[in-house]
Amino acid sequence: MRRVGFFVIAAAAVGLAGLPALADTVKVGVIGPFSGPFGIFGKNFKAGIEAYQSKNGKTVKGHNVEFIYRDLDAIDPAKAKALAQELIVKDRVQYLAGAYFTPDAMAITTVIDQGKTPFVVMNAATSSITEKSPLVSRTSFTLWQITVPAAKAAIEEGAKRAVVAVSDYGPGLDAEAAFKKTFEADGGTVTDSIRMPVRTTDFGPIMQRVKDTKADAVFAFLPSGPPTLAFVKAFIDNGLKAAGIKLITTGDLTLETDLPALGDAALGIISTYGYAMSHDSPENKAFLAELKKVGLPEKEVVMTAVAAYDGTRLLYRMIEATDGKQDPAKAMDAVKGYAWESPRGPVSIDPKTRHIRQSIYKRVVEKKDGEYINREIKAYPDQPDFGLMQ
Repeated sequence: MRRVGFFVIAAAAVGLAGLPALADTVKVGVIGPFSGPFGIFGKNFKAGIEAYQSKNGKTVKGHNVEFIYRDLDAIDPAKAKALAQELIVKDRVQYLAGAYFTPDAMAITTVIDQGKTPFVVMNAATSSITEKSPLVSRTSFTLWQITVPAAKAAIEEGAKRAVVAVSDYGPGLDAEAAFKKTFEADGGTVTDSIRMPVRTTDFGPIMQRVKDTKADAVFAFLPSGPPTLAFVKAFIDNGLKAAGIKLITTGDLTLETDLPALGDAALGIISTYGYAMSHDSPENKAFLAELKKVGLPEKEVVMTAVAAYDGTRLLYRMIEATDGKQDPAKAMDAVKGYAWESPRGPVSIDPKTRHIRQSIYKRVVEKKDGEYINREIKAYPDQPDFGLMQ
């Protein structure tokens, strides 16, 4: 606590807005889970950044670009804010990036305006984050963006009555609202909405509640990590799949890193997401090769790697536009409307929301050459953040 207090006082004394930019080195602070149960996602942040630098170099217009990593192993908004302040005041970063959980991203946004520090969100998925400051952009996804297609996929799969089961925090509430609104507008009925505490580990009672509604499908969202694996296992072990109940999810529940542990029981699960390792494009093949070069094998690749890779592209564009100077308005203007071909497909930054527009893919878990994959079976092109259109 004394360390946090020191940097709050230092920020007030120096004045975050008055910090000088370094001429020859542009520093970027990255906050994410580099240890603990969610460490795989921080590892992918770092690998995505390193892969982009490996391919494109570590300088922009003669300026070295240095990434400084700070570990945040669980939801902890107070620590997230303290780390952001420390990076701005002590380390003199010109940009911030990362943020796995929404509450942490929200806390970081409270210091970036005073520090004149653009912030590229590489995971946290609540729509309203980009509304907290004009200096926020995002290269991951939002729950509205990936759940509207999930509701359409449920209808396409013949579901008429569905239960919604989500983690009880910002992204989960977004997912609940997005699925219910879209599914009911397309003729379906939501028979029950279940909000699960984020730290839930026993999903047996929830599965019984789903059975009791006599629904033919369940839509689920939990943040990627140990709980998602437990949820899918409970769905299978409690007989819901055997009973013919469809599981429709966001891609968080069918990460390629978890599929081997689920085994054949995962076959046929439908999910919607912005990226699958099996995505068939030259850009994705090159991306996976670059990740392997920096030490991340394919069996450990998750969505945060591509979000960080594209986020680094965004940061490089900002640095190029400002010639390494601390000019947040010019930096943000440089990325509004920016479009490119990502490893996940064509993407762009919406000029109004500063959120990434992208294809969202309907995928099915299959087994190919002895390996479990998410095979893309349909694309919903150029999806916006529907949550910011409400």
